Amino acid sequence: MAHTLFTNVRIFDGSGAQPYHGEVLVEGNRITRVARSARSFQSGDATVIDGAGAFLMPGMTEAHTHFSWNDQPSLNAIQMMPPEEHILWCVRVAKRYLEMGWTSCVGAATAKARLDVVLRNAINAGEFPGPRYLAASQEITTIGGLGDESRPHLPFPELSFGCVVTGADEMRRAARTYIKYGVDTLKINLSGEYIAGMPAETTPFTDSEIAALVEEAHKNGRRVAAHARSCESIKQCIRHNIDLIYHASFTDDEALDMLEAHRHRIFLAPGLAWLVNTSYHASEYGITPAIAESMGYHRELETAIESLKKMHKRGVRILPGGDYGFAWIKHATNAQDLEYFVKYLGFSPMEALLSATRLGGEIMLRPHELGQVKEGYLADMILVDGDPLSDIRVLQDSKRILAVMKDGEFYKKPEVQGTRNMTRWA
Repeated sequence: MAHTLFTNVRIFDGSGAQPYHGEVLVEGNRITRVARSARSFQSGDATVIDGAGAFLMPGMTEAHTHFSWNDQPSLNAIQMMPPEEHILWCVRVAKRYLEMGWTSCVGAATAKARLDVVLRNAINAGEFPGPRYLAASQEITTIGGLGDESRPHLPFPELSFGCVVTGADEMRRAARTYIKYGVDTLKINLSGEYIAGMPAETTPFTDSEIAALVEEAHKNGRRVAAHARSCESIKQCIRHNIDLIYHASFTDDEALDMLEAHRHRIFLAPGLAWLVNTSYHASEYGITPAIAESMGYHRELETAIESLKKMHKRGVRILPGGDYGFAWIKHATNAQDLEYFVKYLGFSPMEALLSATRLGGEIMLRPHELGQVKEGYLADMILVDGDPLSDIRVLQDSKRILAVMKDGEFYKKPEVQGTRNMTRWA
């Protein structure tokens, strides 16, 4: 069993306390000892990592992940990648996330029915490096809804980005099929999306259809996630006990009251970087700021910021993540969310880091062993050159992510020199 001792590091433990200088001992895949002073432990046969004052923190969790989105400018372009190339894409992207410090990810929809499940299983089997992963279904939509990319002259469901259903019976069939495939989460599109030609404030599903999905999921131990931008879709999420809410841009007092009342049950990942980048940084792909404004994205961004500020003050659990994998919001740039939480939503840097760490352990359903640097917890940690509490943007720079450990094993090794049991920063 390999042992690793981190010494001379500044520890952000994910508890909400201020960082402190100390040491962390890892034995096997667990953190066994944490000390608030340097040179507290005998190294024994442990590999010693002298951090030279670097920032040691829990691995981060991305709460709204689409590994199969292949940095293309449209849903159709994502879906048209052949399945053989698509799973290889997912494998490569998962490794990039891990190397950027995202040691856990929550799948939010996959482009083909089994991509997420196959990727999760391969990671768990140790076949490929990647974050701890909860696999999702395709996006379940309805005729004409977000994700329905079918064509009248090509009536093949495989060509559609989403799984298209109508009525409670078809919804149950879709849910049971994905549960058979082994997903952890079932995803439903409860509202529209401007880029897909469907206004974000539309709400296409009936209560009976939603109820059928949630019933099938929960009785089989699965969670339900919802693309829910419209105010009514947020209320549907609360009424039907949906577990994960994505976006939540448009609210009223009733919706905010409902979210606050259920704040200890639900998680929310708004995908703020999608709105910012689509509004102002997609000109290369034909969406200039003027076009984005005409589509409705500027208004949604402004409204979402105000909604999310209110949710944050009411104690709703807001986590980073959302819709990375489009051409103008590429994979592995996910730490933009943390910057935007601070810049737009009034989070302190401490709150932003806690949203990615401690709350990450909660959304992964493992708060007792993930999301903190704490004795007995799994050894998922990253070592950072710089202080994210002073400049949250350092987490966006791959060169500043000095080391990544998951389950006690280095997946990004520190660049060191030294002897058999003692290593130092080069």
